[in-house]
Amino acid sequence: MQLTDVAQVGALGFDTIIDVRSPSEFAEDHIPGAINLPVLNDAERAEVGTIYKQVSPFDARKIGAALVARNAAAHLQGALADKPGGWRPLVYCWRGGQRSGSFATILRQVGWRAELVEGGYKAWRRLVVDAVAAPVLPPVVVLDGNTGAAKTAILHAAAAQGAQVIDLEGLANHRGSIFGGMPGGQPAQKAFEGRLAQALAALDPTRVLLLEAESSKIGNLNLPKGIWAAICAAPRVQLDVAPPERAAYLARAYADVAADGAQLAALIGKLRPLYAGDVIAQWQAWAATGDLATLAQDLMIRHYDPRYEKHRARHAGRETILAASSLAPAALPDLAAQVVAAAEALITR
Repeated sequence: MQLTDVAQVGALGFDTIIDVRSPSEFAEDHIPGAINLPVLNDAERAEVGTIYKQVSPFDARKIGAALVARNAAAHLQGALADKPGGWRPLVYCWRGGQRSGSFATILRQVGWRAELVEGGYKAWRRLVVDAVAAPVLPPVVVLDGNTGAAKTAILHAAAAQGAQVIDLEGLANHRGSIFGGMPGGQPAQKAFEGRLAQALAALDPTRVLLLEAESSKIGNLNLPKGIWAAICAAPRVQLDVAPPERAAYLARAYADVAADGAQLAALIGKLRPLYAGDVIAQWQAWAATGDLATLAQDLMIRHYDPRYEKHRARHAGRETILAASSLAPAALPDLAAQVVAAAEALITR
């Protein structure tokens, strides 16, 4: 089976995609939708590799074959025990070599119509790299606005109304600031790029694409240069929202972070190199008493807003200002509709 484009993966027609690489390889990245049935675990893979280099390739293959057979037997009696005769799996390893070939041979001996991914995971990775390095994008409009302007929530509301949106922070599982960590942590860079490549492959090139204004990094992940360049070059719909309304929104949106007082204090402490001790102490005092709106507003005014304004100066003259008096949940659908209309107007100017 040869992979020719990223979009192809969602329509392959196999019952199960099986990644037989080690758990650490799978955790870093894998073909979307795949399950991990390793024929060598991490320790076994390291052992076979050491024998290959220090003893001989023959001894490594002999020991490796025994381990693969043992692990394959465990999978047949475990995860695959209930698969019917007509089950059709697609199998891959790092580059479509011995691990996937050995496992597919065993599955075929059972009677299943197992196929291999030609070139293995490396073939998928090449497609991803090509897709994100020089993406062919629809007309892009960036949703901009200072911290707390509910940009991500508005994008979600716009998507619910049928707008074409990619939620970069959602793909990165991070809200884009030192307070932006999400449960489960961020994916590896390769996995993030794979998610992004799939989102790009699903786009309609004739419709406006809404993206949120981002820096070149979201948490610990780097935006691919082609996406970052598109964000920098695109016209913008800029939300103008008063600080008290933004602060109230942040208090609601970051309630999960605020619920862990020790974690919140530690995150505030990361700003010590930038601010005097009394400022940090005041922020931590507000955090300790649960005065989240006051904390959020002071952080915005002192820390975030000046940085946004400095960055935004680079895009002057290419924006539409959209004032919003409320960021209450009930107000977001109407605000999203206004954003979509403004974005379409920017493209048709």
